[in-house]
Amino acid sequence: MAKSKLLLLGVLMSLAGAVYAAPQPAAAPSGIQAYEEQEFIADFTKFKIGDTAPAMYQTPEYIIKQFQLRNLPAPDAGTHWTYMGENYVLINDTDGKILKAYNGDIFYHR
Repeated sequence: MAKSKLLLLGVLMSLAGAVYAAPQPAAAPSGIQAYEEQEFIADFTKFKIGDTAPAMYQTPEYIIKQFQLRNLPAPDAGTHWTYMGENYVLINDTDGKILKAYNGDIFYHR
């Protein structure tokens, strides 16, 4: 009887060790990084970081000036935020290159 209890205890301890040693899933991004997008769809076109935004998004009408209200970081000099297909997109002023994109849900981030 004692031998079977020891055997059972050994099996349970080895299982507990195996569970403890199992790889843990990567932590989900936190803060505004959770909203960051590498690619998105706008105007029936798939865009990714590094692509050039259409010319209309580079016009003053599309520049987001109140980026703080949308929980967006301040744009660097020579860049601006715009809204493309439910995403906030940071665009280079000189060539329209897409530098960063956040899912539109960042607006609700608290």
